[in-house]
Amino acid sequence: MERARDLLKKKTKIVYSISPSATVFDALKIMGEKLVGALVVRDENDQVVGIISERDYARKVVLNGKSTHGTLVKEIMTPADHVYSVTPDTTVRECYTLMENKHIRHVPVFENGKYVGLISIGDVVRCTLSANELYIDQLSHFIAGK
Repeated sequence: MERARDLLKKKTKIVYSISPSATVFDALKIMGEKLVGALVVRDENDQVVGIISERDYARKVVLNGKSTHGTLVKEIMTPADHVYSVTPDTTVRECYTLMENKHIRHVPVFENGKYVGLISIGDVVRCTLSANELYIDQLSHFIAGK
């Protein structure tokens, strides 16, 4: 059974983050350039203080008529004490269940209190599809007597 650590091994080792004092425009620019839907927000001590997603932008900036250049990340991010997270030992199924039940698309992974990566719903879906394809292939060979 695959775990969060297995998903992280398949991803790039680069972790994209932003300062809480950066503008929302800066966050959107990074997300657009890196083709990611969320950034971890880190303070000057490199501690995770929250997460900002495209969803935060849509709901807290666009719908409220705010400016991307005039709004700071810390004003719209989900603060760390409200962020759901997992450990490297969390199973992919548990990650999926958490994301589905809490209606979230990104989950930070912490090991012994240290941030080690970010898992997206896309990572979970790709892993699940791959496992299902392998299972179907094995069943097909079994049925065919190979």
